Amino acid sequence: MKVLVIGGGIGGLTTALSLEAAGIGVEVFEKTPAIEALGVGINLQPNGVRELTELGLDDQLKAVAIETSTLGYYNRFGQPIWSEPRGRAAGYAWPQYSIDRGDLQMILLAAVRQRIGEQRISTGHKLVSFEQWSGGVTANFIDGASGKPLPPCKGDALVGADGIHSAVRAQLYPQEGPPVSSGRIQWRGVVEADPFLDGRSQVTIGSRDARAVVYPISEKTRRGGRSLINWVTVLGRQLASDQPGTWDRRAPKDRFFAHFRDWNFDWIPFADLVAATEEIFEYPKDDRDPLPRWSFGRVTLLGDAAHPMRPIGSQAGSQAIVDGRVLAHALATADSIEMGLVDYERQRLPIMNEIILKNREFGPSIIMDMAEERAPSGFNDIERVIPRRELEEISRSFKITAGFDPETLNRRASLSTKLK
Repeated sequence: MKVLVIGGGIGGLTTALSLEAAGIGVEVFEKTPAIEALGVGINLQPNGVRELTELGLDDQLKAVAIETSTLGYYNRFGQPIWSEPRGRAAGYAWPQYSIDRGDLQMILLAAVRQRIGEQRISTGHKLVSFEQWSGGVTANFIDGASGKPLPPCKGDALVGADGIHSAVRAQLYPQEGPPVSSGRIQWRGVVEADPFLDGRSQVTIGSRDARAVVYPISEKTRRGGRSLINWVTVLGRQLASDQPGTWDRRAPKDRFFAHFRDWNFDWIPFADLVAATEEIFEYPKDDRDPLPRWSFGRVTLLGDAAHPMRPIGSQAGSQAIVDGRVLAHALATADSIEMGLVDYERQRLPIMNEIILKNREFGPSIIMDMAEERAPSGFNDIERVIPRRELEEISRSFKITAGFDPETLNRRASLSTKLK
């Protein structure tokens, strides 16, 4: 069996590694001229870290990523609403990591090159169409830079892991149109500074229409006594961007900084961090509506091509990793490719569709809106604003929906074990 994976991002590369581990042939096609270390920070939840650990990548992650200790929510006055331990401190068998997306991309790419071979990775290949028949799939490409036709490639199955603007999804759903705008814009940056809190915490400040997410992403910098800090700001009721979101759309601070210039608190000088950041990236906060199905014969979708979601609860990257592992197991154990893809969809689609909708409702971050609505001028005692049991239930419910509550995740047999 040979599977054609369209897209060389986190989901595509993890899928390639998972297929190889299951004894299935694979080729990866990426439309950009080279797979590079692009992007800023990303959080890997224990459900994603577990699968990367099963792929033998935990040592590489430990060397560069921060093992996140705590997640905290604060109102716009810097007052704590809720905090909880993360990763092993929360009872998981695996950590949560905060990592530079580019570092993660390079870890995955190095593993693919070593285990599958450089010759199985084709860059500059932009998918324009595919055809399938009873015995396989043909993918048709053009050169991503020149637009000239490239030789087609045949395989037994095709996986669209080509992101929110997926060419595979567009062929399967030609009437869908562009992504769904939330009306909000994000700005992101990375800056080296003194550590805040314990140097391993992720914090979210504000509420839905004006908020910041902040966390460190470099273990090497932490060991040197400093912190490489990834920050994100979000403003609501913005005009939709005139271009699709990309990692290289730079923007000046004056687009958003006025809303956050007073956000220096005794535990984090957030406004100063933004002011010290040299490069800032802007992109719209978009998703797509849930799909009724991903798999059509020998073709399926994965990651952001299947379930692009708003970045709430730090789930998109982790869920793409889980997708790849579930897909490989399904194909390795099914009686036919078609049945394997249907089984993969059966396991993953309902969960992902629910997360898409929950994230539109602000996911576990809804507690920030609750605090703003109930105590717009701040509070002296959060228990009088939101009872602790209510906060605990919101947190627990989202973990269960996303498939990473510690009790369920720790006792579930690994996919590697199932394949033995």
